[in-house]
Amino acid sequence: MALAVWFGGWQTLSACTNILVTKGASADGSTFISYAADSHELYGELYFTPAAKHPPGAWRDIIEWDTGKFLGRIPQPPETYQVVGNINEFQVAIGETTFGGREELAEPAGIIDYGSLMYIALERAKTAREAIQVMTSLVAEYGYASTGESFSIADPNEVWLLEMIGKGKGEKGAVWVAVRLPDGTVSAHANQARIRRFPLNDPQNCLYSPDVIEFARKKGWFSGTDEEFSFADTYAPYDFGAARFCESRVWSVFRRVAPSLNLTVEYVDGYHLEKRLPLYVKPDKKLAVADMFALMRDHFEGTPLDMTRDVGAGPFACPYRWRPMEWEVDGKKYVHERAISTQQTGFSFIAQMRSFLPNPIGGVLWFGLDDTYTTVYVPMYCGIRSVPKPHAVGTGDFSRFSWDSAFWVFNFVANWAYSRYADMIQDIQPVQRELEGSFLARQKDVEEAALALYRQSPELAREFLTRYSVEEGEKVVARWKKLGEFLIWKYLDGNVRDSQGNVTHPRYPDDWYRRIVKERGESIKVPEKPKE
Repeated sequence: MALAVWFGGWQTLSACTNILVTKGASADGSTFISYAADSHELYGELYFTPAAKHPPGAWRDIIEWDTGKFLGRIPQPPETYQVVGNINEFQVAIGETTFGGREELAEPAGIIDYGSLMYIALERAKTAREAIQVMTSLVAEYGYASTGESFSIADPNEVWLLEMIGKGKGEKGAVWVAVRLPDGTVSAHANQARIRRFPLNDPQNCLYSPDVIEFARKKGWFSGTDEEFSFADTYAPYDFGAARFCESRVWSVFRRVAPSLNLTVEYVDGYHLEKRLPLYVKPDKKLAVADMFALMRDHFEGTPLDMTRDVGAGPFACPYRWRPMEWEVDGKKYVHERAISTQQTGFSFIAQMRSFLPNPIGGVLWFGLDDTYTTVYVPMYCGIRSVPKPHAVGTGDFSRFSWDSAFWVFNFVANWAYSRYADMIQDIQPVQRELEGSFLARQKDVEEAALALYRQSPELAREFLTRYSVEEGEKVVARWKKLGEFLIWKYLDGNVRDSQGNVTHPRYPDDWYRRIVKERGESIKVPEKPKE
């Protein structure tokens, strides 16, 4: 998501996180990309666009994803493909994070914003490579309308990272570079451009705009040889904010999937900018769907950036900090950490693509609403013909609470949990594990049944998977609503009911009492009884 704030010269982006996994790095030969769409004003819902045939002269409106503003129209092709969320019927999936980049390149001339770019590509591309061609051709013809973006683009065989930025106020087009991740590797991006040097003569693994280097020379930002050119360092210069708020999330992925690399916190603390993370790493063990869920649920636990350990976590170790992220007190500036798991997530997903299954069965969008730590990832197959009503566009909106809306039900539980986090998360996680564990345990059987139907008729398989995804999505929302009712009952007014339903009054942790005493000291001390 695009939300850039300038603070003391630091460009901090309160936005998204993506994780990219190639076939050789996954446990079963899947490719994965994950995406947390983080914005304080994004209503989370599951978009659905059916496949369509378009007559000559048909047009597509371009509506800016962030604002809802009408930007223009472009011609429709003869045919567009079905899209479920951020995956299409050919198992092409796309995610993004905004890196903003140089201020001089803001407000380019064009009508294709980054959100429209993603969804148009999904409507028109059968492979990741084709999606890159669609996206770069669109901005060349119609102009780009956003700031710098990193896009994750994957199909069942290839995983690409595309980075793009406009050419400045009044300028049409964009400069960009796309790198195919080597098989067996894992990458991530989180609001900071990550492609530095790239191969200039390897079109199988690297594509770029013809003027990506020349444009930088013209602007006076680069004067070395072509081989020395770094896209990220040129178009999104690295600074404290880029390290501490953005690359820190990449570091947390890399430290977890490849602990053998011993990537210390100095890579991202903002005080050692000469230390730079690699574009990708080889994981110590291959990753499964459940591992992807876990990676998306990260607050830097067990590291020097652990968000559960300082006074900001309160007495119940809440790993969230309310905005602003940057703040000043007594003339000095400070920051809160920005982890992968964050309260303002509208929706998130793990897209799973598999070359060894037919497209309608092989592509799964594991979809969740709100905070990744307290969401439930529900399997939405790319071949389904409809989505669960609680998740669907039009069921609710950001302006009003509704028990009919999956977004609001998950927000209700998460926001109540923030008040007594260490306790309530112990009630939330067993239900989360039960639901997600059930989906993972049944996945093989569900897909074998779908495959048997597919051999009879692909449409029968689609109908079967539609029923499954819709029913499970509805069940999850109903179960989460019940969980919310239970949490209100159990933790009413700061009380905690025990296993028999009796109201108890557990103490704050001793460390929290010590902090109170340290701050208020003698003013709250009970006088000692005089000795007789």
